[in-house]
Amino acid sequence: MNARLSNAQIAWRAAQDIADGAYVNLGIGLPEMVARFQPPGREAIFHTENGILGFGEAPPAGEEDWDLINAGKKAVTEKPGTAFFHHADSFAMVRGGHLDVAILGAYEVAETGDLANWSTGPKGVPAVGGAMDLVHGAKRVAVITDHVTKDGKPKLVKRCSLPLTGVACVTRVYTSLAVVDVEGGRFVLREKLPQISLDELQALTGAELVLPDAIGDLVAPEL
Repeated sequence: MNARLSNAQIAWRAAQDIADGAYVNLGIGLPEMVARFQPPGREAIFHTENGILGFGEAPPAGEEDWDLINAGKKAVTEKPGTAFFHHADSFAMVRGGHLDVAILGAYEVAETGDLANWSTGPKGVPAVGGAMDLVHGAKRVAVITDHVTKDGKPKLVKRCSLPLTGVACVTRVYTSLAVVDVEGGRFVLREKLPQISLDELQALTGAELVLPDAIGDLVAPEL
């Protein structure tokens, strides 16, 4: 199956569901791209665990201030109202339930909403970061990821085989092939690429997809 959304298109789709004025934490890597695609007329307030709230987009190449970085060590910019604080205060915001949304990457997501995104096992390099706090501190946790691994194995599974980041924490997954909600311990298909059949999508998913009466088309602009 060659049809798939690009990483930028997955990030764009996730950005469409962020409410105006939401406080949002973006995980390291692919989730950071979500900040580029805020819909017109909406503004999210982005938070990073190392102590910035309300930062702006990445600066042009060569204009980076390397004292002004996010948790992924990527350069960011200041906006009017940007706030700086100790990382202990940043985690107090997370643990206190003050974030509306956390958008994270994943190695695996189980149909129960369990998330594995910090270690690929004994041979992997662990990188816990703030994810374990985010998945239980944010009001909503979404995942953006490719639908399968590089070797074609499902990332949406019945039970995670990798070390867990959090239990029953994910509510929606945006993939390169579909948008899937976690409801009642099941994967519920909300949108899929028009180019892929339901049977093809199910074959690439490691747990049963519940099919509601209406399934939307997953579409994104060329980016």
